[in-house]
Amino acid sequence: MNDLQTEQELVALLQKGSITAFEGLFEQYSQKLYRFSFSYLKSESESEDVVQEVFLKIWENRTRLKTGSSFQSYLFTIAFNSIRKNFNKKARQNQFRTDLFDFLSVDNLSLENHPDYETLLSKLDELIDQMPARRKEIFLKRKKEGKSVRDIADNMNISPKTVENQITEAMNYLKNEFNKDRISGMLFFYIFLE
Repeated sequence: MNDLQTEQELVALLQKGSITAFEGLFEQYSQKLYRFSFSYLKSESESEDVVQEVFLKIWENRTRLKTGSSFQSYLFTIAFNSIRKNFNKKARQNQFRTDLFDFLSVDNLSLENHPDYETLLSKLDELIDQMPARRKEIFLKRKKEGKSVRDIADNMNISPKTVENQITEAMNYLKNEFNKDRISGMLFFYIFLE
């Protein structure tokens, strides 16, 4: 009961902006959150990022914290949602690679036996990195993150037409570069066209 009172007191102080209370709660829970995150993510840096994200949210929402409920449950709920978001982000970022794998599997080719697989992926990443910064950002938001044209336009304070133009320019650039290297146009379209 004493720990619960201490936790509730720290949360009450945190609501008022106490950095000392924040540090106390961080000291009390950061290692537990790290171990919890690591059990899912198996990555030290990603687990540390989750802990930082959780405590950043706690600080940003400190005035809305409730002293009568379990602070620990609240922390672990935020951590679990962050872990889930991390998995979803990885899945979206790797979608075009998954599509490539599926395409190669359809033709009964194994990745180990396909000599250009890694080269193709490296070339793709290299070409995307060479795009102008704004075009690259729009392209990645659309193709890797799966965001809608409207969401990208709203987020970047540009018109949907500008987003569409930038995506078209990016696609044309990649198509031309793939053609220069004699990489199959069909493979390109399979990866990128919806």
